[in-house]
Amino acid sequence: MEEEKKNREPRFGTVNLERRKYPRVTVDLPIEYYRIDSSSGQAGRAENASEGGLLLYLTDRMAIGQELKIKLFFTSGAELNTIEMIGQVAWTDIHLDQGWGDYRAGIRFIDISPENLDKLKNFLQSLIK
Repeated sequence: MEEEKKNREPRFGTVNLERRKYPRVTVDLPIEYYRIDSSSGQAGRAENASEGGLLLYLTDRMAIGQELKIKLFFTSGAELNTIEMIGQVAWTDIHLDQGWGDYRAGIRFIDISPENLDKLKNFLQSLIK
């Protein structure tokens, strides 16, 4: 009987379940972002990227569901490349740390051209290799 109780005791450990459709790649890239209803842009940083979205550090607090025009800047060889997309804020929190932006936001792409998506995929693949 004592043996059965020991086998039923809960076990503790760490489990890392990735629920994302696309794997995230750690980056440190400059961005410009604009609220859809605004023509003035703000600077921010992308901390990670995937084919489906970005983790951004922003200077403004965003509401969940807010749509943003985003320009992501990166170099490939000697070229400076820009990828433009429209994203929607999926989640946000306060990031009270030194560095870029007081707010973190998870962005889901809702409009990105096929050529910009290909450019992003190729860039992310180059980082993985």
